[in-house]
Amino acid sequence: MIIEERMYVLHTWVDVNEYLAIYEEEGLSVQRPILGGLIGYFLTEIGTMNQLVHLWGYSSLDDRARRRAALAANEQWRGCLKKIRPMIMTMENRIMHPASFSPIRSLPA
Repeated sequence: MIIEERMYVLHTWVDVNEYLAIYEEEGLSVQRPILGGLIGYFLTEIGTMNQLVHLWGYSSLDDRARRRAALAANEQWRGCLKKIRPMIMTMENRIMHPASFSPIRSLPA
């Protein structure tokens, strides 16, 4: 299993609740069945302001590549991106493997 951590910092003029409303209404319903494995979606309280962090689990890098390609081809997802992408100032992601003692060792059900 791998975990992808995606971190977005929104522009200071963006209302985080507006971003989340668009994403939840138009994007999440597309992502969940295609990507599967949503571990969590978080907002920073202390630290970098206007930062969103979300974690997605995949069985392998090949699984991730296949699922991300299917998402990129989805018309509804592309429509959502047109609305939310201009709100994002920076994007960063990393791929991680759980340690042998991690409480998260398999994909969420």
